[in-house]
Amino acid sequence: MGSSLSAQQKALRRSESFLSELASYTDDLLHGRVHEQYAAICYRKTRECDDAEMLVVTSRESGRWVVPKGWPIKGKKPHEVAAIEAYEEAGVRGKVKKKPFGYFTYLKQLADGSRVPCIVELHLLEVDQMFQDFPERGQRRIEWVSFIEAANRVREPELKGLLLAAERKVRKARGKK
Repeated sequence: MGSSLSAQQKALRRSESFLSELASYTDDLLHGRVHEQYAAICYRKTRECDDAEMLVVTSRESGRWVVPKGWPIKGKKPHEVAAIEAYEEAGVRGKVKKKPFGYFTYLKQLADGSRVPCIVELHLLEVDQMFQDFPERGQRRIEWVSFIEAANRVREPELKGLLLAAERKVRKARGKK
């Protein structure tokens, strides 16, 4: 119990630190000086029980846990970009929802060391194929975890809430079948 509380306290401190950092970019966020990215919440239903698990990946630069995401691609719709990123970063394909599930904000560190605020449009992607060979294999770690564990691992508070909401949506959809 003590180590669990400690992990929760660490996660809370990371979120508070993130929010403090993000606050310094308020002017950019309010005046539209933000960059857009598209991401996928990749999930699969487990055979053993009635739950689902989701995929988290590490970023190449910092090694922190994130969801597959990337910049817009000319000629591709946001949900298509989310699906492409899921394959390139984690080696998964599946049925991606066209309608955004939600949005979150984070600070992207660029190659020159500067940071820019990004708004990320999230799409649900139900995984039905996994590949051993994919473009960014070996550059990232990937793990299947519960939605709750994923929410504990990611840094961005908005994303944490969206992952928990996604679990509820996936669970509710399973109940209808």
